[in-house]
Amino acid sequence: MSASTPSARRNISSGGAYENVFGYSRAVALGGQIHVSGTCAPASHETLGAFEQTKAALRTIEAALREAGADLTDVVRTVVYVRDIADADAVARAHLAAFDAVRPASTLVQVTSMLRPWQLVEIEAYAVKG
Repeated sequence: MSASTPSARRNISSGGAYENVFGYSRAVALGGQIHVSGTCAPASHETLGAFEQTKAALRTIEAALREAGADLTDVVRTVVYVRDIADADAVARAHLAAFDAVRPASTLVQVTSMLRPWQLVEIEAYAVKG
């Protein structure tokens, strides 16, 4: 991961090719807040189910938070998008494993599609350090 720091803002990259195509950062830290972009599992997970894809997305989120000087215990909100609401239980199990002691505010919604047809879940996270 690499970062640039214009003034107090810190842009954090995960090195994903789409960051340069779309013009976004994996996460942005400003003041004590960290906003993590919608995160899916990497392509190496395309044959795996929703539980495994959720765990992989959360690992990417955790790495971005660490680079910003935070961790999963600093997360105050997640927004979870699933392609099939039938995957909600599997996604919830993985989310619970990461956030059982933290209990951030969270929303789970079904969407009709994602960027790649094999992607089953996408997660945004918002954290506050301190």
